[in-house]
Amino acid sequence: MSNSQLARSIAKLAAALSIGSILFFLVLPTLLIIPMSLSQTDYIRFPPDGLTLRWYVAYFSDPDWMAATWFSLKIALATTVSATIIGTMAALALVRGDLPCRNALQALSLGPMIVPHIVLGVALYLVFSPLQLTGSFTGFLIAHTVLAVPYVLITVIAALQRLDPMLELAALNCGASRLQSFFRIMLPNIAPGIASGSAFAFLASFDEATVAFFISDIGGKSIGRKMFEDIDFNLTPVIAAASAFMVAISIGLMCLAHTLTQARTQR
Repeated sequence: MSNSQLARSIAKLAAALSIGSILFFLVLPTLLIIPMSLSQTDYIRFPPDGLTLRWYVAYFSDPDWMAATWFSLKIALATTVSATIIGTMAALALVRGDLPCRNALQALSLGPMIVPHIVLGVALYLVFSPLQLTGSFTGFLIAHTVLAVPYVLITVIAALQRLDPMLELAALNCGASRLQSFFRIMLPNIAPGIASGSAFAFLASFDEATVAFFISDIGGKSIGRKMFEDIDFNLTPVIAAASAFMVAISIGLMCLAHTLTQARTQR
């Protein structure tokens, strides 16, 4: 092996070790949640003092935790549908449409990803409170859709930019309508991008806590708001169990989206 090849191998190894160390540092806090949720003590600690599942039993048997969890799941599912539809339509308009100030409109559409969530939370509270939308399903759906649409927009725009527009023109020249061209040509090709955007939209809603803290009330409370409250007043491993449950849902959803995307790509 020459000196140049040896240097490249060492550089690749150093880069791989650096990236692996960074990823491990980022994932470590999430991994520590799992043993914390199995601790036998009545407070969160690491390393755990023995292992038990009683905190998961307490989580799934607590009506307040279950109400917050089901409320968040319903909001996340509804947000996924609304954000996917709106984001896909917006992406089609931005990529295939002839819109004036297209770049400005796209930058404006991505605004919710840039503006701090605490600013959005205050603004939404000031708007929702007079309309009595705080704590309601409709209020959460509107707020989380605003936050989730940019994720769908980015992934679908990327998928549309990789799709050859000549395929759509060929379908139109063969007599297909624009609606038929969309469902038979465009949609099957951009489906992986839509699936990825939908997964990110679900996670953006289900894991969101900052905006939910402002627009929640007694009638409707997300799991993020419930966790904030228990951290202040009832710091038990039930919080770690709820966190582990959220992590499991997030990982499962990402694995499902990856599997569907790979299956669609192989076809």
